[in-house]
Amino acid sequence: MKIVVIGSGFGGLSAAIRLQAQGHQVTIAEKRDKPGGRAYVYQQDGFTFDAGPTIITAPYLIHELFELSNRKTEDYLTLVPLDPFYNVRFEDGSVFHYNGDRNYLLEQIRQFNPADVEGYHRFYRASEQVFQKGLPLMTKPFSHFTDMLKVAPDMLQLQSFKSVAGFVNQYIQDERLRQVFSFHPLLIGGNPFQSTSVYAMIHKLEQAFGVWFAMGGTGALVQGLVQLFQELGGELRLNTEVAEILIEGKTKRATGVALKDGELLQADAVVSNADVALTYLNLVPAQFRRKYSDRYLQNLRYSMSLFVVYFGTNRRYNDMAHHEILMGPRYREWMVDLFDRKHLASDFSLYLHRPTATDPTLAPPGCDCWYVLAPVPNLDAATDWKEMAKPYRDAIMQYLEQHYLPDLSSHIVTEHHIDPVHFRDELNSYKGTAFSVEPTLFQSAWFRPHNISEDIPNLYCVGAGTHPGAGLPGVMSSGKIVAEMISRAG
Repeated sequence: MKIVVIGSGFGGLSAAIRLQAQGHQVTIAEKRDKPGGRAYVYQQDGFTFDAGPTIITAPYLIHELFELSNRKTEDYLTLVPLDPFYNVRFEDGSVFHYNGDRNYLLEQIRQFNPADVEGYHRFYRASEQVFQKGLPLMTKPFSHFTDMLKVAPDMLQLQSFKSVAGFVNQYIQDERLRQVFSFHPLLIGGNPFQSTSVYAMIHKLEQAFGVWFAMGGTGALVQGLVQLFQELGGELRLNTEVAEILIEGKTKRATGVALKDGELLQADAVVSNADVALTYLNLVPAQFRRKYSDRYLQNLRYSMSLFVVYFGTNRRYNDMAHHEILMGPRYREWMVDLFDRKHLASDFSLYLHRPTATDPTLAPPGCDCWYVLAPVPNLDAATDWKEMAKPYRDAIMQYLEQHYLPDLSSHIVTEHHIDPVHFRDELNSYKGTAFSVEPTLFQSAWFRPHNISEDIPNLYCVGAGTHPGAGLPGVMSSGKIVAEMISRAG
């Protein structure tokens, strides 16, 4: 079969490699001048900045792609484990060093609040149960309601109707520790107070498999996967934007894609790694969308967006880890501002990325490479980013200087930023979201946009907005699901 994959993010690359290895002829059409989608790479003034995903969990999903092609990961890239996984810092000066050493975690919990040690044991056992039941669902399609009914008893038993925060808080009392063990949904576009507790399995996932980094940055992982895809005979076309998915009127099947320059690419199946809402809204004519109507897509709940400042410093801050989670003064109220009120708050909770803690070659000698990521409301908010970008950037950098990075402003030698408008215009993301459809209970599994279109039987979707969701394990699993579906379809 000839297959066109729209977009070269990790979901698209995962599907494309698997399909090419199955013997199909796969062409990836990528809008931008480099592969990777959100995992783009910026290079300026001797610094290398990974634009997007930087936290690698479930590395077996990467190894699988090389193994099914009879190759070895280490011949293409070097993955190294991180310790700590993250530092979680609080404004009172306390720091939780989050890693995979259970005894070390317990000792820190004891220092924060001795009464929570027993609670953590119970939380860990509960998250282990969620992990055992939930992980297999990540590579299982939920195309039919009966798929949901089969797992419903397990999901009820695992308290999936609770939020991650609600799940954690029944075991942990210290407010800081509650945040330590519940912040993870933010990494996949979710509100810890609204995301289903199934995502509590992320704690066990990290404990089981670790948190990893690709030397050279996430871009090196993209390059390794692209090299594998091309060695298998796949074609990657950059600067190639798709304008429309072509649908045959009688059969309602996709016959290929039309590019922005007018060229037509014929296909027996189309896999979209583009934003799921804009796949339907922009690429599929309305007459072929009974389920995925404009109204249906507009009524879904969408994740927040991000404001990210990439910057290089001419000094190193060696007391900062590779991944830093900087918790602000408010937690629940800040989430309400972010997700519900769509209000750009004046306080911050931030993710600070310092890859030169692990790989100094990403910056000139004696320098550090950074990005600081602030979750912000998507474009449903009234924020004018042309007006707000500069003062918001200044406020973030001032906060970092005051709390964590002394004399920062005098040591910045290069920088640039992206905001929700970038996600909308450059990444074709509906409402400028960073993670597409929000991972709430009623927007997960069968309730989430499906991996195969109900309207067009040979159109498949991978990436953050479809099942199982955002984050590297989620989007790579969506590629696995789709490749198996196409294989079964013949």
